[in-house]
Amino acid sequence: MSSILFYLFYAFAWLFTLLPLRFQYLLSDFIFFILYYLSGYRKKVVYNNLKNSFPEKEEKELISIMRKFYKHLADLFIENIALIHISEKEILKRVKYKNPEVLDEFYDNNKSVAIVTGHYANWEWLASISLLTKLKVIAIVKPLSNKRFNSFMKSLRQKFGMHTVEMNKIAREILAAKNNKEYIATFFATDQSPMKAEIKYWTDFLNQETAVYLGLEKIVKKHNHAVVFFKMNKIKRGYYEVEIIKLFEGAGQVSQHEITDNHIKVLEETIREKPEYWLWSHKRWKHKPE
Repeated sequence: MSSILFYLFYAFAWLFTLLPLRFQYLLSDFIFFILYYLSGYRKKVVYNNLKNSFPEKEEKELISIMRKFYKHLADLFIENIALIHISEKEILKRVKYKNPEVLDEFYDNNKSVAIVTGHYANWEWLASISLLTKLKVIAIVKPLSNKRFNSFMKSLRQKFGMHTVEMNKIAREILAAKNNKEYIATFFATDQSPMKAEIKYWTDFLNQETAVYLGLEKIVKKHNHAVVFFKMNKIKRGYYEVEIIKLFEGAGQVSQHEITDNHIKVLEETIREKPEYWLWSHKRWKHKPE
C-alpha cells in the first residue's frame, strides 16, 4: 500500500511541478487553508512555542506570526517538491548568495568548514551552494522510515552536487576526508532537540533553557575546521538571500562551549528578525532541565 501511495504522489508531483512556480503556489494557498483552518496541524505546539519564546508580545501579534508561519510552511512543501524540475540557473536566480567567495577562501587555505544553519527560511534550497564552491558540500541527514520517500528526498538534496551522509556516519566521513586531504563544507542544523539520554549541555535560547547538541563543537575542535553561519532571508515568495557569516576561522583552540553559545546566539538573532520563517511546529522544548 505504501508503494502505491508513493508512486501516486510521485506521478502527481512530477507532472504538477512542470508548471511555473507561480502557479504551483495556488496549491500552497490551499494547503495553508487545510493546515491552518481545517486540520489545525500542531497549532497548540506552535502557539505555545511562540508564547514562551516571546513573552513580551501580545496575543494578537503571536496569532499574526503563527498565521504567517503556516503560510510559509505550505510554501516550503511546494518549493521543495519543485526541485524535481528546477534547473541550476533557476535555483541560483531564486537563492542569491551575497558572498560565496568566503568558502573558497577557506578552500584556498586548505581549510574545511562547518556550515551552521537552522530550520529557517528554506534550508533545503541551501543545497544550491554546491554550484558555487570548490569545497565538497555535505549535509548530515536523518533517514526517513519509508525507503522510497527517503530515496526521493535524497535525490532532491543531491541534485546540485551536495552529498548526504547519515548522522551516525558523519564522523567517519569527516575523518576520511581529512586523511585524503579533501576539503569539505559540512551542514549542521543546530536547532534540533537531542534525545534525553544524549543531553550534555543546556543554554538560553529564545527565553528558554534549551538542550543543544555538542557534536558540531566536538568535530570542529578535533579537526580545526572553520565555522560559518548561513543567514538566509526570505525576500519574497520563492526568493531568498544568503549571507555567509564567519564565526571562527579555526576552532582548534577555542574555549569549551564558546562555539555552541556563539552559533546559538546568531540563530536566535536571525529568528527574532523575522520569526515567521522558523520551524515552530517542531517540538523543540520537549525536554526540561531537572
